[in-house]
Amino acid sequence: DVQLQASGGGLVQAGGSLRLSCTTSAFTFNDYVVGWFRQAPGKEREGVSYIDNRDGATWYVDSVEGRFTISRDNAENTVYLQMNSLKPEDTAVYYCAADQMYFGSSCHAYRSWDYWGRGTQVTVSS
Repeated sequence: DVQLQASGGGLVQAGGSLRLSCTTSAFTFNDYVVGWFRQAPGKEREGVSYIDNRDGATWYVDSVEGRFTISRDNAENTVYLQMNSLKPEDTAVYYCAADQMYFGSSCHAYRSWDYWGRGTQVTVSS
């Protein structure tokens, strides 16, 4: 079973920052889209940000635009999600995923992604 390793979650006060990391030893991310999703209790899993490692294209959900930044480190085979100005509504379990899909609207269908990490809890207190 291929697994991605997501880490970096924690408890932070509103306005604080966290950096999530996603990596795998199973393949290199160079030919993959890597995405971050989140799921709050009782809510559907939603896409937060994606990066196409083939050309560097990125996407953000409106609610995090300007606060979160997705980036890649090819040498470390790691994708990061820098989260600044965190809000209580950002509280969720965050998952990273990877797939060789076309970078577009299909990314929003989380069931389409092939590889997933176990999730890391982000809790933002008010």
